This record gives sequence, C-alpha cells and structure tokens, in this order.
Amino acid sequence: MNGRLDLDRYPRASLDEVVSEAALLTRMDRKYLLPFAEARDAIEEGTRGARILEICGRRSFAYDSVYFDTEDHLSYRLTAQRRRRRFKIRTRTYVDTGSAYLELKTKSGRGSTVKERMEYRPSHREELTREGRDFLASLLTQHAHDAALVDDLRPSLISQYERTTLLMTDGSRVTIDQRLRWHDRDDTTIALPEHLIIESKSLGSPSRLDRALWRAGHRPSGISKFGTGTAALHPELPSNKWSRTLNGPFRTSAHIA
Repeated sequence: MNGRLDLDRYPRASLDEVVSEAALLTRMDRKYLLPFAEARDAIEEGTRGARILEICGRRSFAYDSVYFDTEDHLSYRLTAQRRRRRFKIRTRTYVDTGSAYLELKTKSGRGSTVKERMEYRPSHREELTREGRDFLASLLTQHAHDAALVDDLRPSLISQYERTTLLMTDGSRVTIDQRLRWHDRDDTTIALPEHLIIESKSLGSPSRLDRALWRAGHRPSGISKFGTGTAALHPELPSNKWSRTLNGPFRTSAHIA
C-alpha cells in the first residue's frame, strides 16, 4: 500500500446505503491507533468483501474539527477525570463537500452518549455565533450543565484528518482516519503521518476487522482526538486516562512544529 490505503480494491457504497444501515445499529465502538505498517495486513484481511463510501467519485474525505473549551479546560478536565456528566463542543467541517455543523456531545449520568447538532457556516467554524450560543445554552441546560458556560468558550484545539468509511458484510461500519494532525490556538502542531485511527462500529459482537486486529496482537485503545490531542499539546494538564497512548506514538512518532 506504500503508506496509503488502497481504496480502489473496494466496490462502491452510496451515502444513503451507509446511513440507512447505520441507523439500525446500537453501536459498540472500538478504536485503535496503529502505525500504518502494522495495520496494513489486518486491514486487507479484515475488510474483504467490504464496500467503500463514495461521493462524487471521492473515497477519502478531509475533516476539520474545531473544539471549544473554557480557559481552564473544563470540558477536557471532565473527560480526563471520567466524570459521569460531561460534554464536548465542536464544529465539524466536511472540507470536500463544504458543509459544516456545530455539535454538542454529552454523557449522561447513566453513561449513554447523545450527539446533537445544527447546520453551521464553514466560515464560522472557529467562532460561536449568537445562534450557535443560543443552541448550546439550551442544550446544556437540558443536560444539567450551566448555560452560562457558553460565554467562556473559545477555540482550544483543531483536529484534521482524512477519513475513509467502509461498510462491512455484516452491516457494521469501519472508519479509517489518516494524515492525523492537531494544533492549538498558539498554532503548535502535532502530527502522526504514519499512523491510522481505526474505529469499528458494530452491533456489539466484534467485527471481522476487530478479530483480524486481535490476531495480529492489537487491542482497542482509549484514544480520543479531543482528549489525547489536548493532553499532547498541554502536558501541564492531567492526562492519566491517555498516558499509555501519550507515552507511545505521541512521544516516539509525533512530529511537533
């Protein structure tokens, strides 16, 4: 594969097919951070028969996510400390299609994750408009958070990558992210150009790709683009939740500028 996924080997799946089948899933998500060289054979074995999301002839799509947090990193700290009630706020821009959303992800007291979003202008991706703040304030109140937090939010982290989505024969999905980059408001950048983040989204039982990765000696990690990226760029923050990842690829392989 020469450092890049061989995307031509998969038959096409439309966006409608991916969305309709995903809607049936009560998902179990498993994430892996691996060097491309170690993941290549498992990907080839574990995705046989899969179809690939293709839109307007494209099979890999650029994502740009801007995360918002308070000056004292409240959202990050709630995540790092595994608080039962926590939240994450970001804009997500689908660079190739020119569409964007403002999203709020919350974790309830029972442990379930809820994602709510509104359409957003890509030109506003690094700011919160009045409409965006009203949207967030209302939802934060519904989820037992202080609506006044929206006045303290500012861009804290930008995550950029290219994503490929595969639809497996059992109806599960796999996303593969490459060309991973993070940078903060001071423009300090960390990149993992030789690594992939692989995420399987299944009905609960391991997917064929999960099993192929396990046979190769790889297990899911707790990587979070927001959490791990923030911790890597701000070593002064508590980071025990991601210490294994930070002491691995982010310390030995990351390019820092």
